[in-house]
Amino acid sequence: MSLNRELDPLTLRKVFAQHPSGVAALCAEVDGVKTGIVASSFTVGVSLEPALVMFAVQKTSNTWPKLRQASHIGVSVLSDLNGGVCAQIASKKGDRFLGVDTVVSEQGALFIEESTLWLETSIYNEVEAGDHWVVLLEVHGHHTSLHSPQIFHDSRFHSIPVPELV
Repeated sequence: MSLNRELDPLTLRKVFAQHPSGVAALCAEVDGVKTGIVASSFTVGVSLEPALVMFAVQKTSNTWPKLRQASHIGVSVLSDLNGGVCAQIASKKGDRFLGVDTVVSEQGALFIEESTLWLETSIYNEVEAGDHWVVLLEVHGHHTSLHSPQIFHDSRFHSIPVPELV
């Protein structure tokens, strides 16, 4: 076996696309405006005590500086029922939440309806990691639904069927 040592960004993007990942929308109401980003780098189970999850965001993001001002951030792990929501929230143009059914917690965390998982979080720590920030979020509450989760694999969106309850 020989390892490919090409580590340019285009090659790495193709290589990393071979790892399936869940798709999460991280959203809040900031000064009365719905704000959000989409992360395929979202990871659960970073820590159980305290309850921590994490994601990575590009340093060039224009939305993260706004979203990080929120006291609480809603994490919605998207489902197959969320269709084009991912592309819409990730868009740099127009109203990212037009026609998207949302719920806002008392603390301002914004959740996307029909997601498979909601986590109400706040920023626990932010760590510089190359051209990204790795953000640790502390979980304050959760809600689950039996929807098929949406995953990102091979640069495309797919869903995983939820097993039937016996």
